[in-house]
Formats: sequence, C-alpha cells, structure tokens
Amino acid sequence: MAKQMFLNLPVKDLDKTVEFFTALGFKFNPDFTDENATCMIVNDDAFVMLLVENYFKSFTSKQVADTGSAAEAIMAFSVDSREAVDEVVRTALTSGGTASEEAQDYGFMYTHSFQDPDGHLWEVFWMDPAGPPKDAAL
Repeated sequence: MAKQMFLNLPVKDLDKTVEFFTALGFKFNPDFTDENATCMIVNDDAFVMLLVENYFKSFTSKQVADTGSAAEAIMAFSVDSREAVDEVVRTALTSGGTASEEAQDYGFMYTHSFQDPDGHLWEVFWMDPAGPPKDAAL
C-alpha cells in the first residue's frame, strides 16, 4: 500500500503560485524547490509538486489540460470547522484565486471551492467526525 501521496500540477508562474498558497497557510520543502518546481506540504504524507509548465511537460507526452475550459481533477482538503472552510475560500479569493462552485451544506459535511491562479480546482471541506447519519444520501 502507498505510504505517501505526491500530486503533480503544472503552473505558469511558480513565484505567484507559491505566494498564493503561502497566503492559504501552506509551507514548502526547500530541499525540493528550484526555479522549475517546489514541494508544497499538505501534511506528513501528502505533497503537491508545483511544476513550471515546460518542466511538467517533460514528464508526459500528453497535452497539459486547459484549465480555462476543462477540469483535470478536483483537489480536496479538510479543515477543522465550517468557519475555517469559509475563511480559506475568502483568503483564496483575496489572494488571486477565483470563485468556483457555491458552498454546499449537507449537514454533516460542508464544502466550498475555489480555483487557484492556474485554474486548478480546489475544494475545502469540513466533516462531522461522527460521519454521515445512517440514512444520509450523498
């Protein structure tokens, strides 16, 4: 079974992207950072490698997704409260991100989303530690 998770994302302007995610509270591993890439730390076992587009292209023969017209994935991360969900999205929007979908309240789970400066989709959520009611439909 996998022990760590690394997500690789292409970015147009690495400095702008680092500034954006720093505003959201993320830290970066300087050992895996240069002019082509940086390693954003999500937690002890999950990381996002932010790769300048030309460098990203060196790892695949496929075209880089046009995030203005297509979704390649939705990255989601949890926070400790409903209020924290809204705070992260507010910070994202005032730090160069754009609005994505409206907030969704499922009672036991609350989600909201934004797009980073490169158009990647991010969802922030809080979930009741007790989980969904037995009769809940997602």
